[in-house]
Amino acid sequence: LKQVFNKDKTFRPKRKFAPGTQRFELHKRAQASLNSGVELKAAVQLPSGEDQNDWVAVRVVDFFSRINLIYGTVCEFCTERTCPVMSGGPKYEYQWQDDMKYKKPTALPAPQYMNLLMDWIEVQINNEDIFPTSVGTCKEGLK
Repeated sequence: LKQVFNKDKTFRPKRKFAPGTQRFELHKRAQASLNSGVELKAAVQLPSGEDQNDWVAVRVVDFFSRINLIYGTVCEFCTERTCPVMSGGPKYEYQWQDDMKYKKPTALPAPQYMNLLMDWIEVQINNEDIFPTSVGTCKEGLK
């Protein structure tokens, strides 16, 4: 179990919302809705009186945290040897392009692709221009 939650491997700590802030309250409401057994459509609806961009930002961070936990549990079984291709079944192969190191779509083993993807998402989530931490400052449309 220690290998699953090794921070040097794949697990990234959840982004925290400061207690007492509106985003913290939205996060608590989001957690409660997902754990209450309600249908998914109701769980993701914008709470009355809340800013849509703040709600979306909280949901994106929560979703990333959950996916990160799931990935952390399977990463030891998917190695470069056992998963040499990042695919979505036999018909689809995903290739990485970041316009920095990988300027053209590049085939990578699944673990390398996933590590690059998770790092990229984390950079986006921590970018204050995209996901500001102050309430009510999300840019329109979360560009």
